[in-house]
Amino acid sequence: MENIYVFGHRAPDTDSVCSAIALAHLKNSIGQKCIPAVLSNINEETKYVLNYFKVKEPRYLNDVRAQIKDVNYNKNFYLDYHASIYDAYRKMVDNGVSAIPVVKSKKLIGIVSLKDLAKDLIRHKIEKIDTSYHNIMSSIEGTSLLKFDDEIKGHITAATYRSTTFIGNVPLTSNDILIVGDRHSVIEYAVNSKVKLIILTDSSVIKDEHLEIAKKNKVNIMKTDLTTLATIKRINLCNYIITLMTSNDSVTIEENLYVSDFLNIANKFKHSHYPIINKENDCLGMLKISDINDVNKKKVILVDHNEASQSVEGIEEANIIEIIDHHKIGNVSTKTPINFRNLAVGSTCTIIYILYVEYGIKIPNRIKGLLLSGILSDTLLFKSPTSTDLDIYTAKTLAEELELDYTELAMGMFKASSNYKNVENKKSVLYEDFKTFNICDEKVGVGQISTLNINDIKDDSDEYIDLLNKEAKINEYKVLILLVTDIINEGSYIFFNDLARDIIEDSFAVKDIKQGHFLRGYLSRKKQFIPSIIDAMEKN
Repeated sequence: MENIYVFGHRAPDTDSVCSAIALAHLKNSIGQKCIPAVLSNINEETKYVLNYFKVKEPRYLNDVRAQIKDVNYNKNFYLDYHASIYDAYRKMVDNGVSAIPVVKSKKLIGIVSLKDLAKDLIRHKIEKIDTSYHNIMSSIEGTSLLKFDDEIKGHITAATYRSTTFIGNVPLTSNDILIVGDRHSVIEYAVNSKVKLIILTDSSVIKDEHLEIAKKNKVNIMKTDLTTLATIKRINLCNYIITLMTSNDSVTIEENLYVSDFLNIANKFKHSHYPIINKENDCLGMLKISDINDVNKKKVILVDHNEASQSVEGIEEANIIEIIDHHKIGNVSTKTPINFRNLAVGSTCTIIYILYVEYGIKIPNRIKGLLLSGILSDTLLFKSPTSTDLDIYTAKTLAEELELDYTELAMGMFKASSNYKNVENKKSVLYEDFKTFNICDEKVGVGQISTLNINDIKDDSDEYIDLLNKEAKINEYKVLILLVTDIINEGSYIFFNDLARDIIEDSFAVKDIKQGHFLRGYLSRKKQFIPSIIDAMEKN
């Protein structure tokens, strides 16, 4: 069963992380194999929650682009370097390919093609054998009569002359391999000469007295139903495949390479076959260029977002099988119908709780704690205008079952996330919970954080404003905002790039607005800030 990755948006907040973990647990409970993941570092509030309920942090997911290991190539397709040329030929023909990797102890040595086999057979006259008894047997479809040696090396000789001529003119030694038919005098001559191997063709029979001499002199013997001529042709194919290889100039592909990067390599080298290896140089199989059309896309479930710009790298190459979200419908598209649960509630965790109820799955306490935390975080302890009666009911139900004070939990979470005093990396603060929007064909970016002490930000306000101006110019944002939400006083302080001042004034009806202006009652990015900015930009 393939893994299914469950994850939230690129700037993971508590709701997205907790909903990913909780949904993965639910899916695993009903027989799917799901892995919760995050797309970047989690914030301090989420760390507090995971530590509080003793849940380990999800794995980091860099991207979901298709990799070579996702391609249905010929896995475990290779030959040991001691396999025969005939074995290579048969395996290529049987599998409909024209090349095969050669390995030694699974380590790639090189690649041999049908073209290599043809060139070798045309250019060279095979007079010597360096192979195994088994390979010879396999190549000529033989039957063993006597076997003393695993390895067979020697010169090939065929008894094609008259018996008397052969015996009188062809000297035999222990380095000779004799191909012979039903010629008892030649066979007797061969076993007495202690040849390395006798191959009896046409199902010829050896006399018992000759067999006894062969046993005494340790002469290997096998027979075949093939004619002498056919045997001579087949014997050319019994040598070790390694004997065809003079150098390893094959282009290898690592299994974790992205398919898009592989295509660049393929366009450069124009090969039709590529050995696939892992990091240890173990050969995993062989990829034909046509295999690229058969890719097992990574399966994913999106939570707390449904826009490509907020999702993982390579989302367009993934197979999205489900989306659970509470935001507006975005631009993620799928080729087939999927389960899409979208509710106008304050937290994705509220929707996940509903799914548990619908499936009749018992919720472990640690998962209850995560669901509760996600709701408290995204609704700002029910103070956000995105909060609904369903959020409040769900949170109170979970808190009652856990026998804990949800207000105390929320304050602990907010306190953990609100320490921004003397933060050196101001950029990390801006992008901690950041979303990009396209409004009237212009880029608008909004980062939002919460704090219990606004002075931590105001003391460094000049640095934040300078950062906003630089980031807006570099990344071509028409409007770039950092919202600092004060949960206790139920409002947000707004910092913005200077070139967006007119839009900010029009958006919130504030003349001569100053950096750090407090917008009372403004808590929700999606229900308050963004709609106000859209209205102002559309009027212009």
